[in-house]
Amino acid sequence: MSDRARARRTVVVLPLVCGLLLAGSACGGGDKKEKSTGEASPTSSIEKQKFAKTRFVTNAGLAAGASYQWIVKPYRNGAFKKGADGRTGALVKAGLAGAFTYNRLKAATRNAQGDPTLAKALAPVNAGIDSLKGLGGKLRKGEATDSDVNSVDSVINKVKDAGKSAGAPVTDKVPSAGELQKG
Repeated sequence: MSDRARARRTVVVLPLVCGLLLAGSACGGGDKKEKSTGEASPTSSIEKQKFAKTRFVTNAGLAAGASYQWIVKPYRNGAFKKGADGRTGALVKAGLAGAFTYNRLKAATRNAQGDPTLAKALAPVNAGIDSLKGLGGKLRKGEATDSDVNSVDSVINKVKDAGKSAGAPVTDKVPSAGELQKG
């Protein structure tokens, strides 16, 4: 296995393992009220904020990686133009990536609500995220324009900037094609 494949696997597996560990540790102990509702909650507001930022960074990073790898870069390289080699495959992947990007950005927005600073920094970007809702369908049908692709790039950059300003810097994490299909 190449170093690149190992690094990619680590980037995907590490957050999943951490998530499982966090979920497992959240299920133990607690008071009777917590057990009766079946809801696990962090033990302190500091812990809640830490997990919110971690989840935000993971989801926003996956959205950024998917949008760049399968939407922005192929579009700029002309893969979506009529007559381009591999156009159909590129459009299908872009459509999946568009839906995946929207889904992960909405998840990141929900995660940000657990941290007041992050929620405040992300608030101005919410309208931009909502504007991406139909992007997957446009891309899949080959109807996306320069404006659509530029708006994806712009929203992702605003989300990254909001995360950075709140102490949660986001780096691109490219999901596998299989992850795109799962959503």
